[in-house]
Amino acid sequence: MMTVDVESALAGAGPTDRAILAELHGRLATAARDRGLLDISYRTLESPLGSLLLAATPVGLIRIAFAVQGHEQALDELAQRVGPRILADARPLDGAAHELDEYFAGRRRAFDLPLDHRLTSGFRADVLAQLPRIGYGTTASYADVARAAGHPRAVRAVGSACGANPLPIVVPCHRVVRSDGTPGGYAGGAEAKRMLLRLEAGPA
Repeated sequence: MMTVDVESALAGAGPTDRAILAELHGRLATAARDRGLLDISYRTLESPLGSLLLAATPVGLIRIAFAVQGHEQALDELAQRVGPRILADARPLDGAAHELDEYFAGRRRAFDLPLDHRLTSGFRADVLAQLPRIGYGTTASYADVARAAGHPRAVRAVGSACGANPLPIVVPCHRVVRSDGTPGGYAGGAEAKRMLLRLEAGPA
């Protein structure tokens, strides 16, 4: 995997060197984008759930990873499944970062972003296609989603599909709960799921 991480490169540099390196990195990113040399651009975003990795292809947002999932591991998986030319480049992800900031501030209820769904196929893709139909501030059970996806007995498989969702938050697997109303599992951890549900529920 070929990655360029500007934050690491700048870590030990003085102010002047940091400015020069940042400018050179910006030029590199722009040239790579303009020439179609990038498979994936990525950045991190600080959020109420901790640091989120955002990654995009020229098609759209392809991956959101929580810190507990391992950002480096997520990038390695992207390199294997999508392509090895990966660059830390915030600009293509400005829109996604802005919409996520609005969501966490309670000012956005739906996302309007181009998405790249190539990481999911088959039954898992059928499951994830149902999730945006679960409205903001509401929930559906794993059984509900299994029925909506046309496989009413595949409740556990729905749980697996939600757990493997490459675009959590934007594709709202956090709105899928157990039949008794308890949250159930979540790739970002149980507390992250509870936080998202509380956010969408609004003031008590």
